Amino acid sequence: MEKRELANWLCRFRLSKYQEDIEPYRDKETEFHRLFKPYEVIKGEGNCLLNTGIDEMWDLIVGDSTNHFNNTTAQIGVGDSNTAASASQTDLQAATNKTYKGMESGYPTSTAQKANFKSSFGASDANYTWNEWVVKQSTSAKCLNRKVESLGTKSGGTWTLEVNITLS
Repeated sequence: MEKRELANWLCRFRLSKYQEDIEPYRDKETEFHRLFKPYEVIKGEGNCLLNTGIDEMWDLIVGDSTNHFNNTTAQIGVGDSNTAASASQTDLQAATNKTYKGMESGYPTSTAQKANFKSSFGASDANYTWNEWVVKQSTSAKCLNRKVESLGTKSGGTWTLEVNITLS
């Protein structure tokens, strides 16, 4: 009888779209989210764990990397490419329309076997079709994952993307 151990990687995301611009609320984003309500929320799950992201996680675990995914260096990137996700990719596939934003204050967090990332793209950020996103470490430029899904076309306002990754 073959013994087999399994691990599960579950990624869920939520995109909240607001009419208002978050820029006046930078570093006090909770106030923005308390004052304003999104006009649309899109939820989904699934993504492609990238080989470079797997390698970076192992390097962090064994102490071969100091490129932590913290509030200063973690980013969420969005782009307009609809190229199918593949583990061998290393970043967004968009040629020009791609934007990376740092974490909101207090993010990322880690609780109950889950990492939570959250970035907000203000009125002048990423105004194009959103077809892909990644979680990226800005110092090493390594991405954990990539998701391809049509999320709409941004043309002002604020779009906030939350990514929750659970390991079990």
